[in-house]
Amino acid sequence: MSKKKAFALRVNENTMKAIEKWAADEFRSTNGQIEWMLHEMLKKSKRLPKK
Repeated sequence: MSKKKAFALRVNENTMKAIEKWAADEFRSTNGQIEWMLHEMLKKSKRLPKK
């Protein structure tokens, strides 16, 4: 399992509400949803680091 790095993230209030709702719909935590979203965009753009 890779290490996780904590950092502060400032997000527009309406964007955060939308992410929280999406996370609840997918049975994920808000943090888990943001991690998933970032991973999916990196994969889609073919920017995931090589293992």
